[in-house]
Amino acid sequence: MSNHKLISLDLAKNVFQVCILIEHNKVISNKKVTRKKLIETVMQSDSKRIVMESCYSSNYWGREFIKLGFQVD
Repeated sequence: MSNHKLISLDLAKNVFQVCILIEHNKVISNKKVTRKKLIETVMQSDSKRIVMESCYSSNYWGREFIKLGFQVD
C-alpha cells in the first residue's frame, strides 16, 4: 500500500469506517472494520495523517494514534 496520503475515520461504537485517500482526494480503500481491527488496519497504511469526526470517542482514538506516531486532525 503505497502513496497513501490521508486516512479518514468514521468512528462508531463497534464498527468503524476506514477510508484511505491519495492525491486529489481519490478514494483507494473504504471498508468497515471492527474495534479490534482498527489499529491494525490503520497501521497497514503508509500514511501518517488521520482525520476523524468529533464525537465521544474521538479524543481517546486521537491519543492512541498520536502515541503510534500519527498526525491527528
